[in-house]
Amino acid sequence: QVQLVESGGGLVQPGESLRLSCAASGFTMDYYAIAWFRQAPGKEREGVSCITSTDHSTYYSDSTKGRFTISRDNAEKTVYLQMNALRPEDTAVYYCAVPRATGFGYRCPLSRDYYDYWGQGTQVTVSS
Repeated sequence: QVQLVESGGGLVQPGESLRLSCAASGFTMDYYAIAWFRQAPGKEREGVSCITSTDHSTYYSDSTKGRFTISRDNAEKTVYLQMNALRPEDTAVYYCAVPRATGFGYRCPLSRDYYDYWGQGTQVTVSS
């Protein structure tokens, strides 16, 4: 069965960095786009970034563009989210997600409607 396990969250000060990891198992990751989402208390879950399966194109939300970088290592079955210049408003539980469909080879959406499998999340807290 599909399993996604996030790790790497923690407590950091504003301006610092973190790298999140998403370890995938139970499916052939090469054929699927992977996305990161986050959910802050009292807010909707929002798309942060995604990476396509075929050409590894990357997409970011406006609030994370230029600060976050998504990457994938299919051999290690892991997707990463490098987060730099963290801000208090980045505080949230971060989730990785995979769609059931394999059609996101060259573009990928940041809407949760397209994603079917989710990890358990990892907490990121940015505070001084």
